[in-house]
Amino acid sequence: MSGLTRSIPLSLFLLFFATAWAQEDSTRAGDDSAASIDEPPVAEESSAQESAAVPAPEPQQPSLEQAYQREFAFLQGQKRDLEQRLARLEESIETEKSQLQSEIRSLESEVVEMRGRADRMDDLLLESERAVQAARENSDVLAATFTQADFTLEEAWTSELGDQAPGAEDVRGLFEAAVGFLDRGQRVWREAGEFFLADGTRVDGEIIHVGNIAAYGLSPRGNGALAPAGDGELKIWDTETAEQAEALAAGGMPDPISIFLFESLNAEVEQKTAQGLFETVSSGGVIGWIIFFLGLVGLVMVILRIIFLQRAGASTDRILDAVSGHVKRGDRATALEVLKQKKGSTARVVSATIRNLDRDREHVEDIVSESILHENTHLNRFGALIIVIAAVSPLLGLLGTVTGMIATFDVITEFGTGDPKLLSGGISIALVTTELGLIVAIPMLLFGNLLSGWAERIKDDMEQAALRVINQYSDSLRSGANEAS
Repeated sequence: MSGLTRSIPLSLFLLFFATAWAQEDSTRAGDDSAASIDEPPVAEESSAQESAAVPAPEPQQPSLEQAYQREFAFLQGQKRDLEQRLARLEESIETEKSQLQSEIRSLESEVVEMRGRADRMDDLLLESERAVQAARENSDVLAATFTQADFTLEEAWTSELGDQAPGAEDVRGLFEAAVGFLDRGQRVWREAGEFFLADGTRVDGEIIHVGNIAAYGLSPRGNGALAPAGDGELKIWDTETAEQAEALAAGGMPDPISIFLFESLNAEVEQKTAQGLFETVSSGGVIGWIIFFLGLVGLVMVILRIIFLQRAGASTDRILDAVSGHVKRGDRATALEVLKQKKGSTARVVSATIRNLDRDREHVEDIVSESILHENTHLNRFGALIIVIAAVSPLLGLLGTVTGMIATFDVITEFGTGDPKLLSGGISIALVTTELGLIVAIPMLLFGNLLSGWAERIKDDMEQAALRVINQYSDSLRSGANEAS
């Protein structure tokens, strides 16, 4: 029933098609009968007339059920055909699917194998890179060894490889030369040769070698221990070792023996001389001289300030002893005459105090404070400048350091770092200016603070002297009033 229900729209279409086909058949049958009537056969005219009297039977049309059955049978056939084709297609798909799955499994196994091979190749590549790196390091070590041998063995062995890599024979020759060099270093031998005297004169003589680390020179014009003069040459280093050189030449062994040890004759050894003050300052450049002159100015100010404070504070006790008796008796005029013969800040403060003893005590104390403030300028003279120099000197040293480093980097940019002597100028400015700045700043700061404390103590002493004079005068007035009463 469900198949019939789904076929109802198609059945309606087939019904319409069968009706139209039946009408077409009836139309064709009428046309055929009309054509047969229109023909005029003479012989059968009478029979035609007889047959015309009898009516012709109507053609039968197919029923709707028959048309539906025929269409249903056709559709059933189509369905069976489609089901067969679908079955064959599904079978073909399953076959292809199984083939593809087998191919996928095969490809997956190949991928796994390829990955394993790639991992093994990576491991081999890493090992190869390590081997290459180790070979390069060994080659560098070997090249460095040959270079060091050229420098150390000197005349005992010389490399002629050029840009070629050393071979087994070269290594063997190097070690044989090194063994011979070491063997010679255990002996003392002598040979004729040339060397330089202390004044730079080249002379012919005899050289006594102490292994490969020291030598002595003997000549009619001078003897002594020899030092490298550069380029394989030797020079007398110390003329005081002439007797030891002669003793060695005679086969003796002096005790003790003065010897100059060296590693190579290629580099000249220069005797260092202590730099003087001006050489050190000059190596600091312009900033070094500025710090030096600031230090001189600060030193002069410290000395002058010490003199001022010495004069101001040394006479305080003597002044009080000289005027105390007169003040106690109330004789201010005599006390002032005594103070006129004294000099210094304390004498001036005490004089101002005695001149105003007849005023109120508060007024007198104000006058004493004013006098001390007036002397403050004299007592603090050069104190601020000394502190300023102490603060500025390290800053100038830092400026010199920066300037020297800039000069050093300029030389490095232009010439590189191959020759250390080219860098010495900037480094000297950088270090010497810092040293000079600290040398000036530390004493200036120390003396500035000490002298400031000394000045404050002198002010306190002046204030105490003035107050003692006021108290002594007040006591004299009270004693005089008591006697009068």
